[in-house]
Amino acid sequence: MAPTGSGFDPLAGAFMPAGLDFTPPPMISDPLVESAALLGEMGAVGEEMWIDVIRKMDNVYADLIASQVALEERNAALEQARTFLGSVLGAISDVLIVCDAQGTVEQVNPALVGLVGQDEKAIVGTAILSLFAEPHRADILETLGVLRRGETVVGREWAALAADGSDAALSVHCSARHDAGGRFAGMVLVGRPIGELQRAYRELDAAHQRLRQTQQQLLTTEKMAALGRLVAGVAHELNNPISFVFGNMYALKRYGAAITEYLSAIDAGRSPAEIAALRDRLKIDRVLADIGPLVDGTLEGAERVRDIVQDLRRFSANQREPLESCNLVRLVHTAADWVVKALREAPEVRFDLPERMEIVSRKGQLHQILVNLVQNAADALKTREEGARITITARQEGDWAILSVADNGPGVSRGHQDKIFEPFFTTKPIGAGTGLGLYVSYTMAAKLGGSLDYADAPGGGAMFTLRLPVAGEEEVQP
Repeated sequence: MAPTGSGFDPLAGAFMPAGLDFTPPPMISDPLVESAALLGEMGAVGEEMWIDVIRKMDNVYADLIASQVALEERNAALEQARTFLGSVLGAISDVLIVCDAQGTVEQVNPALVGLVGQDEKAIVGTAILSLFAEPHRADILETLGVLRRGETVVGREWAALAADGSDAALSVHCSARHDAGGRFAGMVLVGRPIGELQRAYRELDAAHQRLRQTQQQLLTTEKMAALGRLVAGVAHELNNPISFVFGNMYALKRYGAAITEYLSAIDAGRSPAEIAALRDRLKIDRVLADIGPLVDGTLEGAERVRDIVQDLRRFSANQREPLESCNLVRLVHTAADWVVKALREAPEVRFDLPERMEIVSRKGQLHQILVNLVQNAADALKTREEGARITITARQEGDWAILSVADNGPGVSRGHQDKIFEPFFTTKPIGAGTGLGLYVSYTMAAKLGGSLDYADAPGGGAMFTLRLPVAGEEEVQP
């Protein structure tokens, strides 16, 4: 601060007394002064430049910070993706192998590591062929060529070399992988261990075989039960032709004795009168006339016995029968005769059948179906006091033979109709049936390529309809 009462002249650089007027002379150009002014201006410009540089450095530093943050975020995202991918690969139970175009392993998942018992680092870089059994290595090389051509390989079964030295079967799916330029870069192999599946299949097959054996035992049981019920009827069927054969044989025996006596007389040289008298007494002319019909009748009776025995053998046989031509009408009559003649009180049986109906089928199985259906109808009529009737009809519709067995019994209630073909289901009293007759018939009809259905009979009662192919379809599993 300038002293009181004095003025301060910055140019003179000294204090002047108050009241004195000092007017400086006109400014004279001084190079030093101009240089100082220029330097001042340059200093101001330099300061602005430095400020601008610092500002730009701050921007660059801020960009670096932002880039670093973005890079760290990306690294974190990559690490998260790597962790996610690793957890996914670790959770996959299927084997995963990634290899290059030459078959060198580039990546595997924990499932393969656990299967082969090697560390991942030891596996990566080795040939994929070393992971599989010798018989499959040529197929693996061929697969690489197939994938190189742009095809996909599925459904192969290769065996990997497991840690315990055994072959681990894999169901393999192979896909090609390509680089950014679309060029073939290698193969991705996904293999599902099927050792457990194969074991399950074997167990399932064993269970299926046991089931088939049980089913066959059920069929045999039902056959024997049905045969037991039919013994009286079959015996009656056999008795008639056997009695006929016996009668004829006794007659032939007498005729034989008469002819022997007559021929002995001729050999003895008896007179013509004696021979004529003996011929009349022995009735040789009648004997000669009867021999032919007696022999024919005996053969017919024997053939009838043979047919019944063959029917019995087919009915009770367990072995597989061949398909053969058979007369369905004859089989129906035989089945009905066997059942009805075994009953104490037989119902009336009405037939509405053509003279013949030839179909190709298995006689024994078809005969058992017919016997079961007629027996079932007869059992349903036991509670009917009078007017019991079974009606059997047959017709051909195109390639199908349609046969129906109906009764006028009580029928089947609505609640039971969906169960009647189930094994062991029966509405009969305990001990009166096995509950297998309809089940066996239903199963056999399906095996013969046909079907067995139930419907209420017109006018009341039950009606079972059997449909069979006339030409004889190959056996079909139900």
